[in-house]
Amino acid sequence: MKLPENLIQKLENRKQNNSLRKLPSFNNLVDFSSNDYIGFSKSESIFKQSHHYLIENEIIQNGATGSRLISGNHSLYQIAESFITQFHEAESALIFNSGYDANAGFFSAVPQRNDVILYDELSHASIRDGIVMSNAKSYKFNHNDFEDLERLIIKFQSSKSQIPANIYIVTETVFSMDGDSPNLEELVQLSEKYNCYLVVDEAHTLGVFGDKGEGLIQYLQLHNRIFARIMTFGKGLGCHGAVVLGSSELKEYLVNFARSFIYTTGLSPHSVATILIAYQHLEIEKETIDKLRQNIIFFNQQKNLFGLKPMFVRSKSAIQSAIIPGNENVKRIAQQLQDKGFDVKAILSPTVPEGQERLRFCIHSYNTEEEISQIPELLGNFVF
Repeated sequence: MKLPENLIQKLENRKQNNSLRKLPSFNNLVDFSSNDYIGFSKSESIFKQSHHYLIENEIIQNGATGSRLISGNHSLYQIAESFITQFHEAESALIFNSGYDANAGFFSAVPQRNDVILYDELSHASIRDGIVMSNAKSYKFNHNDFEDLERLIIKFQSSKSQIPANIYIVTETVFSMDGDSPNLEELVQLSEKYNCYLVVDEAHTLGVFGDKGEGLIQYLQLHNRIFARIMTFGKGLGCHGAVVLGSSELKEYLVNFARSFIYTTGLSPHSVATILIAYQHLEIEKETIDKLRQNIIFFNQQKNLFGLKPMFVRSKSAIQSAIIPGNENVKRIAQQLQDKGFDVKAILSPTVPEGQERLRFCIHSYNTEEEISQIPELLGNFVF
């Protein structure tokens, strides 16, 4: 059956704007595009240990067989959640099937009808989709602008017509498109000053920040002052799934009310075993995490050396974005880099605002200094 005409027109509009998305083909280019920051997705050791763990514990099962509330809550879940709780110095941990499911489940279930959600304007799509499903009212604040955030808090707390029951502040420790971070100490102080509930997505800091890759909040010793942390495994941990860290009461509440948790089949034992083994590797992979930090520093030094600093969003994370306006322009330069053997992706509008199109470089522990130094040299030649 043919696609409806109005949907065909939407595809045509994407083609005309040079913004049509297509699934990429596998390539053997030098990786500067994946979120596999410390190479865990390629780890033969994690792969083999996960398999052996299942065999040794006689867990010969391909699927979870049902939702965790019916038949899918196999024994590995409790073991993994207990380990993750201790690793992150949290009170409880609840594993979701993906980062999208965790954000959608949390934000659709926790904030209530009389509550207010104040979220950073650059928050991830999964956060925004969860907020759309919530009964709470939501308002965005300017990116990393806490004066704007405080203005909104005061506005809603002083409103006589409708005083919110609770105010939730939502941000990320590293933003996926810019790679920058908010001033987290200041944000925690602000949330405490006005008795707000602070929720932080740490998708791009797990495996990247901290002595053992525990994330930025814990590295800064702010974790006991946060209402909820959402950690995603598909990036630094190199596997699949996510976890919500918070109080035991929050875990109990999510088990009862988070629809993306309740109404879906659980992860397979193999998936949960991989999560557990990957977390155990974080405690022994300090050299790998240190190498990633060194590579990030080296990349920043190289882009400064070639005079490219004004092009880039300021970032100390593994995500480095060079702003190159125009879908056609940025796609052309990305193709030139790919032709030279480097897997670099163009981020187009409408994924980012028009005029903010960019090349997004992801730095990894396994990138060599030679590979890293070639990127700014080639970029300078192609742009100028």
